[in-house]
Amino acid sequence: MIQQKLSKYNVILASGSPRRQQFFKDLEIDFSIELKPVNEVYPKELVAEEITDYLADLKSKAFKNLNHNDLLVTSDTIVWLENKALGKPKDNDEAFKMLSNLSGKEHKVITSVSLKTNSFQKIFNDVTKVTFKNLTSDEIKYYIKNYKPFDKAGSYGIQEWIGFIGIEKIEGSYFNVVGLPVQKLYSELMKL
Repeated sequence: MIQQKLSKYNVILASGSPRRQQFFKDLEIDFSIELKPVNEVYPKELVAEEITDYLADLKSKAFKNLNHNDLLVTSDTIVWLENKALGKPKDNDEAFKMLSNLSGKEHKVITSVSLKTNSFQKIFNDVTKVTFKNLTSDEIKYYIKNYKPFDKAGSYGIQEWIGFIGIEKIEGSYFNVVGLPVQKLYSELMKL
């Protein structure tokens, strides 16, 4: 259904995330993957959705010359806890610290998406509230050792073991927490 709507576009997904790539396949979108290096640094005064909007836009700017029929999709996800952004952990210690901080608390998962052609750009975002139970040190260590969540904002994947045993409540889009607000993306693509 959506592919017919997008048939005039050459859809480019600028993401190395296997989860985002799978969402595009599951939506039955024909797409190619193109990655460009981006230094993901944002102005310190930005908060919450402003950060992910900025980074999704920054990633799109790495693509200088889009063809007339190219539709570039970039996105960024952060975990927002106690007025701080949690990105991807650098190592075991940072992952342990992040998960310990998330333990027993509610946080927000924010994903922004940029849709860009050579004549327009639309940036939108989605916010999901997630509440973790109190996690034990052993549970956190087990998860990090066995699932190595170093490519995930906030050091966890909701679709993995830690999500099964640790998440008490979720308000909003589950798929947004996995890495892409699929329903909003579909809606925006259908408006093109």
